[in-house]
Amino acid sequence: MKKYLIVFLISMVPLIELRGAIPYAVGFNLPIIPSYIVAVIGNMIPVPFIFLFARKILDWGKDKKVIGGFCRWCLQKGEKGGEKLQAKAGHGLYIALLLFVGIPLPGTGAWTGTLAASFLNLDFKKSVIFVMLGVVLAGVIMLLASLGVFGAISFVK
Repeated sequence: MKKYLIVFLISMVPLIELRGAIPYAVGFNLPIIPSYIVAVIGNMIPVPFIFLFARKILDWGKDKKVIGGFCRWCLQKGEKGGEKLQAKAGHGLYIALLLFVGIPLPGTGAWTGTLAASFLNLDFKKSVIFVMLGVVLAGVIMLLASLGVFGAISFVK
């Protein structure tokens, strides 16, 4: 149970998300399906809060002495993510959001995608749905990659 809690917590961490949680689960030989579900749920829990509150908190904190640099960095990341989505998407903005979140590259996860959606003033419900679809896609990709890597390592042993 402790390792599932670790999977859950890792999947909630910005920039790591389920991209780190699933390889952890596979590396520790946890059952695949429950680990995948725990990672997806953990990755999705922050999404509504990010959409509804993150931008307001970051705007408030950007001028504060201790946290200002971090808040400005997050705002810049959200703006750039939003601009990238809009430039590539055209009318397929929600599909672009799904792919942005779903293709596991550095800096493209549920946190950044949700922040970008809030910067673009996208519909809350549709954004959450398409971010979740992206998280599911990223989870499948990471699961297949992790099984391949850890399978190759066990084959070499």
